[in-house]
Order: sequence, then structure tokens, then C-alpha cells
Amino acid sequence: MNIIENEVPYLVEARTCGCPEKGKSVSYHFIESSHSLCLNKGELMLGQIQACERLLKYSKDDTEALVLKDEMTKLRLALDLIRY
Repeated sequence: MNIIENEVPYLVEARTCGCPEKGKSVSYHFIESSHSLCLNKGELMLGQIQACERLLKYSKDDTEALVLKDEMTKLRLALDLIRY
């Protein structure tokens, strides 16, 4: 009997998109589609925050880092509002 574990340590991956003239934003996608079926809002936001933190480590310029930090601040605020 072969048992294969397919669990990925991360739920969500983040990417920055856009151009400097129009503004940059953060987009997300699920690493495994099965996770999108059973997540509540809090778990999803935590996954987005973790994805932004991972991407911030590899940020190439200050504008990208600023966009990621702003996104994490907004997500943390929204998460706090949901919890309380």
C-alpha cells in the first residue's frame, strides 16, 4: 500500500501586478483548489497575510514593498474586525 501526502504547507500564493503609472495591487490564488471549498473568512485572510509576508522577503523595490505592507495592514484590520 502506497500512501502519498499531497499537503502543501501554504494555502495561498500572492503576486503583485499592475504598473507604476496606474498603481500596483496584490492578487492571490489557491495553491491547491481543494482548500477553497472549506475555508472560512478568517482562515482565508490569514493565508493571504502569510502569502504577503513570504512575497515581501523577495520584494525587489520599495514600491512593491509598500504595496505589500499596505495590503497586510488592511488584511489584519479586517481580520480583527471579523474576530471581534
